[in-house]
Formats: sequence, structure tokens, C-alpha cells
Amino acid sequence: MFSVLVVEDDFNFSKLIEHILQDEHFAPVLARNGAEALDILDNRHIDLMITDIMMPGMDGYDLVETVRGAGYDFPILMITAKETPKDKKKGFLVGTDDYMVKPIDEEEFVLRVKALLRRAKIVSERKITIGKVTINYDTMTASRENIRITLPLKEFMLLYKLLSYPDMVFTRMQLMDEIWGLDTESCEHTVSVHIGRLRERFASWSEFSIITVRGLGYKAVKNE
Repeated sequence: MFSVLVVEDDFNFSKLIEHILQDEHFAPVLARNGAEALDILDNRHIDLMITDIMMPGMDGYDLVETVRGAGYDFPILMITAKETPKDKKKGFLVGTDDYMVKPIDEEEFVLRVKALLRRAKIVSERKITIGKVTINYDTMTASRENIRITLPLKEFMLLYKLLSYPDMVFTRMQLMDEIWGLDTESCEHTVSVHIGRLRERFASWSEFSIITVRGLGYKAVKNE
């Protein structure tokens, strides 16, 4: 059972998250502030941390920065009422893996938690396996039986990102920010161009597909 540390000073919201996690057979561990969270980390194993930003004493940004500075590499999800691009950018810069804005959609929350835990496993193994296909992070290759394709950096990162979170929709802006960087001068159309190239390369590979979600963005679907 995965242990999930929930750092939240709002009692009602903390209990809501606890109940959702318990219903999904996770083991939630509650902390009211950053100091309590660090205490817990000193004494037990944690697989994923969920934290608010606005808390007394140490805020969520400082907590995440402290946790990353101490060498903890488990995934971190920020859930907060702060929703400006500046807030999100700061969260990602200090080491957050994902970000949700209150009020949360419970189904989306569960999907994101499961995706982060799956992603953590993929990161430790540094490869994704789908049927006969292996996507290898160290060699930036996609292999299937006796075929091995070495991909350009951006194409590989785009494919790896989408397959790390199957069925999750990413906007072009999200993909631009993560793969091309927040300060890139490239436009969102660049993502569409790279998606087109990936589709051409893997058109005959039946194990996965890259789907356009009209008006939203893209997602990868496993066809195992």
C-alpha cells in the first residue's frame, strides 16, 4: 500500500483528501504544517506528498524546496487556491511534479495521484514497456522486436511524457512549458509539428496511439 503524506492546515479539506485516498486503498498520513511534515519524513517511508501552499510558518514552496534539498525524490502534488501562472511556475521551479487548483475534481485528483506514482516507477526504471515496445530513456530509443529507432531529443521527450501518463490530456502549452521550457520563443504550433512526426514514425506500431483531443490537446492511449 502506498503511503501518501498530506500537508494541509485546513482540517475539512485535509479530511476530504484523506477519505478519497482511503477509498482508493492508499495510506494517507496527515500533517498540519511543514514542520510536522518534515518530522514525519524523518520517521517513516513516504511514496508521494500532497501539499498546500499557504500554511502557517513554512509555506508549501519552502517545504518542497527543503524536501528536495534533503534528497527526497518522491513525486509531489501541490493543491492550492493560488492559480496564477507565476504561482505555478514557482511551484515547478522548487520541485513540484504536478499542480491542482481548489476546488478539486475528485476523479481528476485520483487520476493524477495514480499517474504520479506510476511515473515515479517509470523514472526509477528509466524505461516504459508496452507489449513488445520499449521506450528507453537512457538511449532515447524506441524498440519493437528487431526495430530500434533513435529519436531527436524533443520528439523523445514528448513521446516519453505522453506515454508516462496514458489517457491523460495535456494542452499544447503544458507540453511547451515542460519540454521546450518556460522561456522558449517557440510557438505552440511546434508541438503539433512534433506530434505529426511521431505519428508518422509509429503509424505501424499498434501498441499505442497519440490522440488529438479537440479543443484541449493530446493524449497517448495504450492499445495492449
